[in-house]
This record gives sequence, structure tokens and C-alpha cells, in this order.
Amino acid sequence: MARVLVLYYSSWGHVEAMANAVAEGAASVDGVKAVVKRVPELVPADTAAAFFYKTEQAAAIADPNELADYDAIIIGTPTRFGNMAAQMRNFLDQTGGLWAKGALIGKLGGAFVATASQHGGQETTLTSIHTTLLHHGMIIVGLPYSFAGNSIMTEISGGTPYGASTLAAGDGSRQPSTNELDGARFQGRHTAEIAKKLFG
Repeated sequence: MARVLVLYYSSWGHVEAMANAVAEGAASVDGVKAVVKRVPELVPADTAAAFFYKTEQAAAIADPNELADYDAIIIGTPTRFGNMAAQMRNFLDQTGGLWAKGALIGKLGGAFVATASQHGGQETTLTSIHTTLLHHGMIIVGLPYSFAGNSIMTEISGGTPYGASTLAAGDGSRQPSTNELDGARFQGRHTAEIAKKLFG
């Protein structure tokens, strides 16, 4: 059975919702097991409370060393100044031992993100994740244009060929749209189908 890890960091729940949709898509493929885990919070508890962080999340905390146990890893993070959040960067910076052993070479990797605005650095954040995955020797899987929602012009929506995305608004009030969640499910399913062919 091919194993897919959906690994995410979420401050206010937007990326968490996308992660669950990615996992739903991956799990819809027979012969694939999808697991959702998150990285640890680095923000002090009082700061998290002051900024209304969603600290209660169902996903278990991941260990960097367990990444080698999966055939595909799809990473989700909010954008911070056009790059991944520090919480995800910190977690990935702990994978040097896996890199030294070549433990992730040949595995599948992908990414999905959330930004506050329509042009808030979605694609640069996605490619910043890709860069790390490529250094690990992983094979990148994005969100191809066979997902028709990537070309939608009737509404404001995330979605790029580099990976699924959502727009949260500056105050976090906007939740992932139907099209954005559909894109996340599509990316999860697409990645799982490839993982099944390669590793199932």
C-alpha cells in the first residue's frame, strides 16, 4: 500500500482545512493510505492567544525522521512574506539527517499554501517548498491544468500549477472556497494515483 503524508502548519485553520481536503483526495484512491500530521507551533502561548491562533487541531505532531516512512509528502503552509512560515522552515531544517542518508530520494513531493491576498506570494511560497524537496531528491507533483478550477475566471480563487492554494483575507475572515478545496482534493488524488503506480 502506498503511503501519503499530508504535513502542514496552520495558524488560523485555513491550511488545516486544505490539508484535510488534500488527504481526502489521496485517501479516495484504492491502495493508498493518507495520514495528516502537523508541525509544532513555535509562537509562545500568550502570543498565540493574543492573535487568536487556532491551537486546537486534531492532527498529531510529526517527527522529522518519520518522513522517510512515506512514499509521498504533500506540504502545506501559510505564506510569510512570500515564503513558507517559520514553523515549517524550522521543521524542514531538522531533516538534514535524512538528506545525508538520501532517505527521500525518489519519493514524491508537493505543496499547497494560503495567503492573505490574491497576489500575496502564493507561487513563490510553493516554489520555496519545491526547492527544499528537490534538494532531498524528490519528484515534484503539482496541480495540473486537468483540474479545470485552475482556469476559473468567474470568481476570485487560489489554485496554481505549482500547487493548490487559498486566500484567507487580511483578517482571516475568508475560508477556503469550494473551488479551492476541490483543487486540494484533486492534488491529493493526483499525487496518490502516481504514488500507487510507483510504490503500490
